[in-house]
Formats: sequence, C-alpha cells, structure tokens
Amino acid sequence: EIAAHQPNIKQKKIAEKIGVTPQAVSEYIKELIEEGLVHSDGRVSYTVTSRGIEWIQETAFELKRYAEYVVEDVISHVAVWTAIADKDVDGEEKVSVYMRDGLLWAGEYDPNLPASGITIFPASKGEDVGIKDLKGMIELTIKPVKIGRVPRVEHGGSRRVDIEKVRKIIEECDYTCAIGVESLIALRKAGVEADVMFGASGSVVEAAQHGLSVFVLCLNDEVPHLLRRLENEGTRYETVEILKEKE
Repeated sequence: EIAAHQPNIKQKKIAEKIGVTPQAVSEYIKELIEEGLVHSDGRVSYTVTSRGIEWIQETAFELKRYAEYVVEDVISHVAVWTAIADKDVDGEEKVSVYMRDGLLWAGEYDPNLPASGITIFPASKGEDVGIKDLKGMIELTIKPVKIGRVPRVEHGGSRRVDIEKVRKIIEECDYTCAIGVESLIALRKAGVEADVMFGASGSVVEAAQHGLSVFVLCLNDEVPHLLRRLENEGTRYETVEILKEKE
C-alpha cells in the first residue's frame, strides 16, 4: 500500500484496506523502518526504499510460485471429476477424458486425445466414475443457440409456424426448448417433444455451454428476456426464420 500510494498515505487508510487496526499498522511500519524497507521523514510521509522494492519483488515472485503450485498441483490432485465410463475400467487406470452429448466421458486411453485422468475406483461401462489428476484441455466446441420466434396465439400462434422449417432445424440440433405454450405446440406438430419448457432460459445456457447444439422456439414476448440471459452469460446466438410466408 505504501509503494502504491507513497508518499501521502495515512495509516488509517492502510488499516481499512488490509483489515487491521491503525495501531497494528503503526507497529508494522515501525518494524519496516527498522529493517530498512520503508523510510519516513517524520511527518507521516512514507516511501519504500530500494531494499524494500527488492523485498516486494522477491516476495511477490514467491507468492506467484506458491499460487501456481496450489492451482496446478494441489487442486488438480484434490479435485475429483465425475464422468461416465465408456468401457469397463479398473481403479487407478489412466483413461482419456472427453465430452460427448454434453456429458463428460472416460474411455480407453488414447495419447492422441488432449485430456486424460486417473480413475479413483473400478466402474462398469455406463456407470459414473470419479476421475482425478485431470491433465490437458478437454475439447469442447460451443455452438450458437438458434432461436425461432413464435407469435402469441391471438396473432396466429403455432398456426403461423412453418413446421417443415422447424423439422429441418431440429435435425441439426441436439437439444430443443420451448418457451410458451404456442412454442410447445409448434414442436409437437413437428413430431418432437421439447427437452425442456419450464426454466428454459437457464437450461439453454447450460446445454450450450456443454457443447450441445440448441434450438429454442420462443414466444415473441419472451425473446428480449432470453437474449438478455444469453448475453449476460456470454452465450452466442442467432435467430432463424420459422414463420410461413404471408399469403
């Protein structure tokens, strides 16, 4: 704090910033002066000495190394990730880890895949399995959410929707959502039951962030709310035309 705001820095301000009493700050500053790390002209004006600058640099470097150790070594060894076994696995077996259908899978180790880990116990194919010592980067492609606008029932509702257009879009998507009864009925006319309707905005974000291709049929009135949610979460989207051409 002294280095950042010298020379006009008050002990009270330092105390407020680091969460201790002004008396404690006064004692700490006395020690720093005695050690030659801080200089005072006797008028409550403090500057960091060249020796103090060296101490800050050395300490900051050590803190950085410790933070990297905590993140890279400690947390990576403590954290256990849940995956689905893509084959029968033994305990302490090295496996490749990858995303599929929005879920994390653990399968036969392949050095050509970027991420791997160690199983913490045996599991049969299809069971949940714990993965530790996760290494590498799990490949995940985030696709933009496709949004089709549906008018309210008094403006035609599902009758205005071109069902063939909806079917073609659904063929390319993994996950479908309906916001509004009119949207739900439009999907049913296309022969599809929505994966989610209630709380759809949050589900859309989660599905997209897990790599699924998402299609949302959304009531016109609800589109602004949906777009705000997507933008706040940093989720890309695009609107698609699904209405019949006006005769």
